[in-house]
Amino acid sequence: MKVIVAYESMYGNTREIAEAIAEGLGKAEVLAVNDGDPSIADGADVVVAGGPTHMHGLATAMSRKGTGQAAEEEGTELEPGAVDGPGLRKWLAERSGDGGKAAAFDTRIDKSPMITGAASRGIAKRLRKAGYELIADPESFFVEDSEGPLADGELDRAKAWGAELAKKLG
Repeated sequence: MKVIVAYESMYGNTREIAEAIAEGLGKAEVLAVNDGDPSIADGADVVVAGGPTHMHGLATAMSRKGTGQAAEEEGTELEPGAVDGPGLRKWLAERSGDGGKAAAFDTRIDKSPMITGAASRGIAKRLRKAGYELIADPESFFVEDSEGPLADGELDRAKAWGAELAKKLG
């Protein structure tokens, strides 16, 4: 079974979560949609996709550009391709699930989704639209601030969530 954990990350927090989920899943390949070869996902039986929550939802070209400008002003380093890459939104639009299995996750500040939004909801919607069957409710993992770091225990929680997904897959 081919399992892909695809992610978009700005500051590295979502990448860390994606790697922990992949570890929990067992035999899963990790794909950075802004800096990796998208063909890695071709023929995947399972896609777990995630990204940071920007302006209440999935990152857009405009929100990535704004984050890039802020990072430049602050002297903060971003993930490769974070500003100029295609982003998760475009990557999802190019997928065809053909009945494959999927799950969605995001990173966001630990406040009510009414306040922060949750990118995982939009990711799940796009996965279903592409023909995937969701095997879990969308999941959020928390950061202390927009740039991070991850909240205490979130890597362990992500690994455990990946293990739960693996059980559902058999």
